Amino acid sequence: MSEVGPVQRARSERSVVAFLAFIGILMAFGIDGALPAFDELRVAFDLDDRGLSPAITGTVYFVGMALGQLVYGVLADRFGRRPVLLAGIGIYAVGALASTIAPNLAVLLVARFVWGLGASAPTVLRFAIARDLYAGDQMARVVSTFSAVFLLGPIIVPFIGEAILTVGDWRAVFAAALVLAAVTGVWTVRFGETLDPANRRTLQLAPLLDALRAVAATPVTRWILIAQAFFGGAFFVWLGSAQPVIDEIYDRSSQFTLFFGASGIGMALALLFNRPLIERFGAARMVVLAATAFVALAAVGLAGTLAADGVPSIWWWFGWAFLANAMSMIMGPMSASLALEPMADKAGTASAILGVAQLGVGAGLAAIVDAQIDATVTPMLLGALVYGVLGLGCLVLATRQPAGNVPSPRPVSVGER
Repeated sequence: MSEVGPVQRARSERSVVAFLAFIGILMAFGIDGALPAFDELRVAFDLDDRGLSPAITGTVYFVGMALGQLVYGVLADRFGRRPVLLAGIGIYAVGALASTIAPNLAVLLVARFVWGLGASAPTVLRFAIARDLYAGDQMARVVSTFSAVFLLGPIIVPFIGEAILTVGDWRAVFAAALVLAAVTGVWTVRFGETLDPANRRTLQLAPLLDALRAVAATPVTRWILIAQAFFGGAFFVWLGSAQPVIDEIYDRSSQFTLFFGASGIGMALALLFNRPLIERFGAARMVVLAATAFVALAAVGLAGTLAADGVPSIWWWFGWAFLANAMSMIMGPMSASLALEPMADKAGTASAILGVAQLGVGAGLAAIVDAQIDATVTPMLLGALVYGVLGLGCLVLATRQPAGNVPSPRPVSVGER
């Protein structure tokens, strides 16, 4: 029986949101699930004696995710979303298995890198699949919703990791990723293909260069790419430094999972409440408002931090992080929707380019700030303010283009709903 095309095969919006959220959680498990095991990793691999932090296991994972995105984007535009996603899930499982049985640090780091390479497939393809099925504000609503559901990962996964550690060790935590990979593989087969055969591209270097040129030549996409790098940098400062800040500056290491989970709840709620606002005001206006709120929060947070000589109460610092992270999560899916709208048959590759900018460049920008954090949280707040102002400027440029350059929603057929 031939494959049913994406236009003819009906999928409910709820089923699409559930699938895209789940493949996102698969990607995030490699980071969030490992957080509770950091102390065991430190001891098992003598990281203190080596002068290393357990965060290095997350760093190589992110490197793998960044490097894999362009490859998956190109392949997905040629062969379709489903086979490429299945290949990524397979690589993910290989990396997770190798990490589970790693006998030494070198093997663990290589395995984590491979794990990240596999995780980059759902990172890229969840947005490309959404673009295949929806457009305009409808796409923005769907992306915001599955991003909100996806954020159950940072809330629940660390607690799952803690629960596994009560009956096993860090290897058992990593092994749990194999179960998630198996479930995702089965669901991917059942979900089917979404790329219209008419939009498939040849497997050549030219399409990648074409997509790069299209991103650079399309003002909306170009400026949003730069904005995502800046806001990605601001968010990764939190992701990379929250644990040492809570542990070393505020001496509350036992409460890290609670603070991390609470931040995830804030991000998820913000995205859920954002859906009706998109319907009323549109994604372009909402993304600028969220960015403006982020900058205002950073300015107020920095002022209070400076007034407290760099170490405000943990509730002041976390209150700022809670709200700022919520604004970051609101901006992410709306930015992606606006940037990919003009890309059409280049959506897979363009999504990968956006992902590399946010993950690769953003992680590099975050590292600059992370290196400055020692006895105070001032660098974190100052970095958020600087990156926020630059990102806001880019979003303003992106959303104030002449009418001919602003993407318009295309009609969505019944079969795509």
